Amino acid sequence: MPGLVSIKTPPETPPLRISVSETPTHAQAQTPTQLRSEPVNSVSNSKPASPLPRRPPSPSPSRSKFSPRKPPPDNPNSEAALDNPDLGPFLLKLARDTIASGEGPNKALDYALRASKSFERCSGGDDGEPSLDLAMSLHVLAAIYSSLGRFEEAIPVLERAIHVPDPPRGADHALAAFSGHMQLGDTFSMLGQVDRSIACYEEGLKIQIEALGDTDPRVGETCRYLAEAHVQAMQFDRAEELCKKTLEIHRAHSEPASLEEASDRRLMALICEAKGDYESALEHLVLASMAMIANAQDTEVAAIDVSIGNIYMSLCRYDEALFSYQKALTVFKSSKGDNHPSVACVFVRLADLYHRTGKLRDSKSYCENALRIYAKPVPGTTVEEIAGGLTEISAIYESVDEPEEALKLLQKAIKMLEDKPGQQSTIAGIEARMGVMFYVVGRYDEARNSFESAITKLRASGERKSAFFGVVLNQMGLACVQLFKIDEAAELFEEARGILEQECGPCHQDTLGLYSNLAATYDAMGRVDDAIEILEYVLKLREEKLGIANPDFEDEKRRLAELLKEAGRTRDRKAKSLENLIDPSSKKKKEVTKRWPGLGFRI
Repeated sequence: MPGLVSIKTPPETPPLRISVSETPTHAQAQTPTQLRSEPVNSVSNSKPASPLPRRPPSPSPSRSKFSPRKPPPDNPNSEAALDNPDLGPFLLKLARDTIASGEGPNKALDYALRASKSFERCSGGDDGEPSLDLAMSLHVLAAIYSSLGRFEEAIPVLERAIHVPDPPRGADHALAAFSGHMQLGDTFSMLGQVDRSIACYEEGLKIQIEALGDTDPRVGETCRYLAEAHVQAMQFDRAEELCKKTLEIHRAHSEPASLEEASDRRLMALICEAKGDYESALEHLVLASMAMIANAQDTEVAAIDVSIGNIYMSLCRYDEALFSYQKALTVFKSSKGDNHPSVACVFVRLADLYHRTGKLRDSKSYCENALRIYAKPVPGTTVEEIAGGLTEISAIYESVDEPEEALKLLQKAIKMLEDKPGQQSTIAGIEARMGVMFYVVGRYDEARNSFESAITKLRASGERKSAFFGVVLNQMGLACVQLFKIDEAAELFEEARGILEQECGPCHQDTLGLYSNLAATYDAMGRVDDAIEILEYVLKLREEKLGIANPDFEDEKRRLAELLKEAGRTRDRKAKSLENLIDPSSKKKKEVTKRWPGLGFRI
């Protein structure tokens, strides 16, 4: 049975912060907002959970210059007053003051709504120039909606805002357009709509490059921000391209071994690891560690040591991995305390290491130590950190044949994340893992429900064309087969076939397993000719491209011979047992372990 892998778990994007300056500086009015990203924290995001840090909000709302205005009209709440050009700035200032005073966003929302209406009525002066005041008010309005968790209402506001400025008119307009696209991308990200989010970021980057050139340091920050988004979407080739550009820009504008370069190299190492290029990943991490040492960043050096340990473990260099983990553990305990989640994360990595080397008692001991820390988290620990740790520990319990305990941990992780915006893809990945575990223990109805829930979330988040989505469709199809829902299984296998052929190619192991499952399902439905066609195609692939040494070749050849023999009979025949027809490799699911490069989990 093709292996199931975990999705790239997009990390939490913090709620958009509402920040409107009363008198923007000249620099703010003339240049696009810079994007800053936190260094990649390899400790709190070690495998198999999402390896990325929390990304900060991209730009703040765009800003424009206000000239001193006359006092507002006597009754600013009247509809007629909205035509007064003095009212918009007055209401926007009230919204800003309301936010600053802590009175609550609902009152600020009312002021911002009326301000945007006033700016819209008064926009388009004699020169016909678009109103940047209107764009800014819409950005602030959308930010308030987001702070209230009303992201769906923020979307149309921002879509209106990005069409107000005209970038060719100058830097002010470029700033407004750039900020609008980045804020819209952040909002889509909070809704889990990854593809639409990335499309907005790409458009924002294009506007910024046209305004500043492609070597400006601020362009480098945006490239890095966008690279992180592509990693979250498991689009590693584009992420690598952007990260290389970021490195080039920072090397040109920063001192050697700068913190910016170190942060870029950690992200590049993450991408290389995900693509299976462990040697390149190790090289980037060593260079990043040297830069952090030069800048006296001991805690960051420890975080990089954890990432280096992960690479060594992927290369089966267990002694070197153990040394890296122990170095990091010593630093974290001394700098953060024994109960910090960073310490728990290293415990999980040590548990995985000892499990791989057959020291199961030590492995379980480290798991229990980590769980004790997660049970009583120190202040400042996020639920995402805890949920990620529980997910990693569950993978270890699953591998030592304790699926019930693993399921409890995954259910706890989902409960922590279900109310958090922007976590739908993460939850979908966890539900897919739960579906595999339910399937393994024979709870097929629960497996189907878990897969169905995961697929619904993945469709909503725009990941319906990813290889992972195709694998989950295949797994749900297998669960449907066990429940004798053959027609539903066939539909799922057919959809998965189109995706996996496109994303992985016909010779990939997941695609070959899907072909076998689809052929078996067609045979069970009485569509013998379709089943024969698929098996003949698979055998041709093995003979011409993959070789015939694979044990599945003989089995597929035997099954094809049986189908060809029966093709001359009437279709009214005794149906074969699906257990015998389905992909034989699925019977070995407890023994087989597979890993999606750098980011997956075992089944």
